[in-house]
Amino acid sequence: MKNFIYVYLVLGVIFFASEAHSESVAEKGLALALEVDKRDAGFGDAMVDITMVLKDKQGNERERSMHNSIMEVENDGDKSTIVFENPADVKGTAFLSFTHKQGSDDQWLFLPALKRIKKISSSNKAGAFMNSEFAFEDIASQEVEKYNYTFLRDDVFDGIPVFVNESVPVDPKSGYSKIEVWIDQNRYIPLKIDFYDRGSRHKKTLQLSDYKQYLNRYWRAGTWSMQNHQTGKSTILKMQNWKFKNGFTEDDFNKNSLSRAK
Repeated sequence: MKNFIYVYLVLGVIFFASEAHSESVAEKGLALALEVDKRDAGFGDAMVDITMVLKDKQGNERERSMHNSIMEVENDGDKSTIVFENPADVKGTAFLSFTHKQGSDDQWLFLPALKRIKKISSSNKAGAFMNSEFAFEDIASQEVEKYNYTFLRDDVFDGIPVFVNESVPVDPKSGYSKIEVWIDQNRYIPLKIDFYDRGSRHKKTLQLSDYKQYLNRYWRAGTWSMQNHQTGKSTILKMQNWKFKNGFTEDDFNKNSLSRAK
């Protein structure tokens, strides 16, 4: 009996220590996500010119130009539009996204060739955005409430000390089982993001580089490079000409005006 009680007590200590550790890494993971979000809050609105480079597994490239407008919404996610300017086969295509802290996002795509607005259903959020390696859910703002978090470890990426944080989507319709984010320990900005598909296979890696600071506070990456490890394809986004405090209103993010977006 004495030996049984001893073993029981030891196992109990191990169990409660494990529970405490699990809680602490979850709390630290959430705290990291909140800190990243807090440091980027308050910019109001912004717009940027984007060059999208699509590369197939043979290395052949296609290039597209677009501009992106973004507006913060109090107590909810961001609203944003992306309007394609060239080449001719995509010119006039416009994308509108209303990101929400709770529940499914609202997204619409205007296709000029069909002269109609298509609503992106939540079941299609894992689909490719305009044949790129970015999914529709990658394009939406990443609200803290949409994930459960676990702090994994301290690490180093490209000589920079980072936190590695795991994010598990709350939405069962997400195309990802988990996402691992490599966060600069000094600036609290993402440097690398690993995406895992629903089968827990490593699907994509996004690297963010060429950061610049705006308004003495907000960091923006000049280059977003998404590599799909399963298809061999990649997409690069090159950001230029960031402009803040444009005075955008709700009227600038209206699905009924998508066909007139320029």
